[in-house]
Amino acid sequence: MTEETPIDLAHAAMEAAPQDDTARLRFFERVADGEWFLLLEEEHDGEGPITPRVFPVEEDKFVLAFDREQRLAEFAGHAPYAAMSGRVLAEMLAGSGYGLGLNLTVAPSEMLLPGAAVDWLHATLGNAPAETHGKAEEIFPPAGLPEVLITALDAKLAIAGGLAKLVYLAGVKYEDGVRSHLLAFVDHVPGAEDALAKLVSEALIFSGVEAGALDVAFFKSSDALCAPLARFGLRFDLPEPEPLPTGPSAPGMDPNTPPKLR
Repeated sequence: MTEETPIDLAHAAMEAAPQDDTARLRFFERVADGEWFLLLEEEHDGEGPITPRVFPVEEDKFVLAFDREQRLAEFAGHAPYAAMSGRVLAEMLAGSGYGLGLNLTVAPSEMLLPGAAVDWLHATLGNAPAETHGKAEEIFPPAGLPEVLITALDAKLAIAGGLAKLVYLAGVKYEDGVRSHLLAFVDHVPGAEDALAKLVSEALIFSGVEAGALDVAFFKSSDALCAPLARFGLRFDLPEPEPLPTGPSAPGMDPNTPPKLR
């Protein structure tokens, strides 16, 4: 039996609960975060735009992507393709009118996403979190956050390895008396603030949780607020980035030699 992939599981959960908005959002999150193999019309030489193979379905047109190379090969045999994340794929297709066919005929997660759904996904991924300023007066343990959000945060932080040392989730009271929850990144890489805040924003959106339910802040481990965060907060350790290879450069790793897309 073929092993189920994350997109298979998310699709099954969505199909099992068609009225559950959260399950549908989690499916789209898996589409955005996953790696996809896009079927191409012809081999790409590394220069210029790629040309996806387009399939007419009734009055619409779709490009096809698969979450495993083996699935693409099962559908199209030895065919050219380009690998990319779902968010890059959505950005590429946004506004084109093309829909996206996922795993067609080769997996239980086969699905046709119309162009409007692709545009929605791209717009959703483009939502930037609002920036606010406030001074934390008190830190306390987190409480009342839905488990689906904790799970979503854990998944998002797993792909943020190397951008920060660790993260604390805690309750916070600001000097103006407002209470909220705070996700505090400690010893982050300078310049990574927007990317990290956007990951948190996506976790909220795709969990169906109100956007203002969680604030994001950045600290150095020497900052005074890190002591109460360590005492009361829920800690997430971000994975260490894999060390760079010391041997010959792998194909596609040399910026002066673009990789060939199969």
